[in-house]
Amino acid sequence: MADTKREIERKYESDESGLPDLTGVAGVVSVIDKGVVSLDAVYYDTADERLAAASLTLRRRTGGDDAGWHLKVPVAPGVRDEIREPLSDTVPDTLAALVRSRVREAELAPAVRLRSDRDVRHLVDAQGKLLAEVSVDAVHAERLTEGGGTAQWTEIEVELADDGDPVFLDKVEKRLRKAGVRPSSSSSKLARALAETRPSGSGKKKRKAPPVPGEPTTAGDHVLAYVRAQRDAILELDPAVRQDVYDSVHRMRVATRRLRGTFRSYGKVLDRTVTDPVGEELKWLAGELGVDRDREVMTERLTTVLGELPPALISGPIRARLDTWANARRGGSRGRLIGVLDSERYLGLLDSLDALVAGPPVLPDAAGKPEKVIGKAVRKDFGKVSALVEEAIEAPPGPDRDLALHEARKKAKRTRYAAEAATPALGTPARALAKSMKSLTSLLGEHQDSVMVRVTLRELSAVAHAAGESSFTYGVLYGREEQRAAGVEAALPEAWKAIVAERSAQV
Repeated sequence: MADTKREIERKYESDESGLPDLTGVAGVVSVIDKGVVSLDAVYYDTADERLAAASLTLRRRTGGDDAGWHLKVPVAPGVRDEIREPLSDTVPDTLAALVRSRVREAELAPAVRLRSDRDVRHLVDAQGKLLAEVSVDAVHAERLTEGGGTAQWTEIEVELADDGDPVFLDKVEKRLRKAGVRPSSSSSKLARALAETRPSGSGKKKRKAPPVPGEPTTAGDHVLAYVRAQRDAILELDPAVRQDVYDSVHRMRVATRRLRGTFRSYGKVLDRTVTDPVGEELKWLAGELGVDRDREVMTERLTTVLGELPPALISGPIRARLDTWANARRGGSRGRLIGVLDSERYLGLLDSLDALVAGPPVLPDAAGKPEKVIGKAVRKDFGKVSALVEEAIEAPPGPDRDLALHEARKKAKRTRYAAEAATPALGTPARALAKSMKSLTSLLGEHQDSVMVRVTLRELSAVAHAAGESSFTYGVLYGREEQRAAGVEAALPEAWKAIVAERSAQV
């Protein structure tokens, strides 16, 4: 597993005057001169600069105390995660995998070389603790592709110490601004190098950037803005899923569902003969992402309910049995998921989403007024939810009601996503509906989780019984889950009545 370091830094323009005196910064007792270090970094990208377009940087750097391969992934403005691998002649497989959703079938090749003489200072407090590292970098940039030029500049970089308070950077910036130093106009050295060494008249030019969407005006504008956001979410979450970052699988799965729901809800805006095949591929991806996620949900719930039981009701090695079940197939399914993300099918899906965003299959209603077109679609979805909820309430307790509630939950999710897409156009009514559908989905989700937990408890109980273990506690938990489900069913009529009343007041 590659090492990852959270990097919080700010960059500033610098002139011949160098670094201002920083001893006046609150909390700084000493500014320690750490000397000058020479850094030599080669940045890799595709010929059309796909990594740069996504604000990703992949480099091989020598010099300094962190020589090696570095992949920097944006987290927030001024915050990046730097993923490190040891020096080698070629791009490490681990880092190549983390950018595969951007690179796909293209080739990674040297694009820019940056050589820097870094004059380093450490800002420390009264206890000698490092607060931040400040450096003055004299940079020489050279484009390595045909027709590229060179550029030189000097900049000041302030990087917060590990576990430091970001507020300290504000204090440093205040001192720098007072000395006439201004924030850099470029987000990174690479961004500046690419801009200042751009080939002129070369056949190899940066991929033409898609036009920046303007303020949404039509129904199609609003729907496509939501589609674009979910496509972007899948791409941005890909590296996190590969690294097994907490909740990343769930978030990517939600993005696929939002896309599928949007295609279906707004079938009068986007041609479903085009979006339905993409939706089927999204359904496949969501299913693959759910292999681990569903087991995680069940494990969390079973662990919680088991923890609520008094010791007298716990019989047999049920905790060990639960641990064994929770970890079963974990390694295999994890490997399977990585295989999915490396597959031609997944990369083809990403290509399809890009094509759909670049050339959306709009229908005549896409040019219509959002209030009319989008409002009608949302009302239609709500009507379907209403029918399903009423059907579930009227159904007798048992499997038929369980199935009806599950179908209502799925439709409520779709309506929530449709309302989310509609919120920029419709405002408060759509926002309120999205909130109501989220509440309904949570309530019905509690019921569905109970149904699935009971299935799991029956399976675990059968295995325990076959092994000669007591199945008493499984029965206790099963009974409690039945009570939870009954509680949801009892609460649903009033909850639904409140949602309908709120909806009527908004219309």
